[in-house]
Amino acid sequence: MALGYLLIQLRRAITLGRAFSCCVRHAVRDSQATATQTDPHNPVRHAEFVFDALDHVIVAVRDLSDATRRYATLLSRSPSWRGEHPGWGTANALFRLDNTYLELISPHGDGPLGRTVAAQLDQRGDGPIGLAFASTDLDTDLDDVHARLVANGLEPPPVSRGRGIDAGTGMVRNWRSALLPLIRTRGVLIIAIEHEAPDRLPEAAPVGSADAIITGIDHAVVQTSDADAAIALYRDGLGLRLALDRSFPDWGMRLVFLRVGGVTVEIAQPLRDAPLPPHTDQLWGLSWRVPDADAARARLAAAGVDVSEVRPGRKPGTRVVSVKDGTCGVPTLLIEPG
Repeated sequence: MALGYLLIQLRRAITLGRAFSCCVRHAVRDSQATATQTDPHNPVRHAEFVFDALDHVIVAVRDLSDATRRYATLLSRSPSWRGEHPGWGTANALFRLDNTYLELISPHGDGPLGRTVAAQLDQRGDGPIGLAFASTDLDTDLDDVHARLVANGLEPPPVSRGRGIDAGTGMVRNWRSALLPLIRTRGVLIIAIEHEAPDRLPEAAPVGSADAIITGIDHAVVQTSDADAAIALYRDGLGLRLALDRSFPDWGMRLVFLRVGGVTVEIAQPLRDAPLPPHTDQLWGLSWRVPDADAARARLAAAGVDVSEVRPGRKPGTRVVSVKDGTCGVPTLLIEPG
């Protein structure tokens, strides 16, 4: 897809206030060479290591059963987990993929997290609300991460323990986490997490042909009114690596790519006036990897999902498909890597 077309569609989507999949796939090499493409007025700083993995992506939904069915179709997988969080006021369904997992979350009972999710749903409806990051360094635990977040000015609350119970099997998962204050994360729900036994969450079992399933996440898109402030959060506060920072005046967009654990967090800022809150970002869209774009498109079309035709991606050799419904308000792109 032409870069100009993608950027025009992103600007239109922001202006109209509706979701359109703009997840731009540049030919960004995961190498030090990309650092030369950053804004000379915003040079790369080497923040102290904090996170090296995107643990999971959080999508808020009102009807958890319906959302689970829709994502089982989209991903071509059975859910890994269906359960609830005693004391937190939420229920969830999880789909573990190759490089992260998807959490569909809904208010259930009363609790602090449930109230936060309910507020997000009241404000925006179903859609993506948060990112959970982790450290895979065996010599770094969540207490170390917490201390670094404090040093970076993000004011995390004390680490708390969490517990999830699978409704079908009774299996229990435990973790420790810290939910960063929304005032420090520009409105995006950001969680630092450490699982006591990560393998207790099984892979989401594939259903059907292996070449048509979704294997993992490629990138997550965050809309912002201030890319510099977003860089200060994700690079300087959370320690993600800045791979690309480029403005496109002809299309009125600035795009920033940050890398963590083989996944890209993409920041998109309109250069012209747009109806975005001045101090708030919004997790917007997701792009998923598929082995074969044609097979994935045919599978979804046969299931009654509205999908685009397969088209070339921006990066040479890649092929992409837009998913236009069945995503619970998440602008969604499928990418076949080159």
